[in-house]
Amino acid sequence: MDGVLEKAAVKRFIDAARSLGVKGEVKVLADTARTALDAANSLGIEVGQIASSLIFRLPSGNPLLIITSGRHRVDTELVAKNLNIPELGRADANYVKEVSGYSVGGVSPIGWTSAPEITLIDEALNDYDVVWAASGHPHAVYPTTYAELIECTSAQPMNVGE
Repeated sequence: MDGVLEKAAVKRFIDAARSLGVKGEVKVLADTARTALDAANSLGIEVGQIASSLIFRLPSGNPLLIITSGRHRVDTELVAKNLNIPELGRADANYVKEVSGYSVGGVSPIGWTSAPEITLIDEALNDYDVVWAASGHPHAVYPTTYAELIECTSAQPMNVGE
């Protein structure tokens, strides 16, 4: 995939990663990493090692970022209950791009154009020494750790799914 590292969103990720002291380098995948399974297959790892950045709307209208393991779906009712809010609102592709600066399929947990109101991290990601997250493009990912993600995003650990 030529030119991925030249994309504005990937450059923004790289700048944010450097400023936060992120150790992992961007890896450009030949195949898309739009889904956790696609990314895991491309990297030859377990799907649970994929740290997907999912965006929801809070009742305030502001974004909620959930960094979740690819091994399960987010239980939106459980998360809403844990946050003591009525429900998590769905976020369409336009909202995702507007609040994060990233397109769906390449949303990174860092380098957002405007910070999420709340960031949660799936405790299941702590089961792995290395996890992989998107870095601004559906073909770009980077290796990181549960601890580094918490440090870089100030995420609150939570059980977000079965």
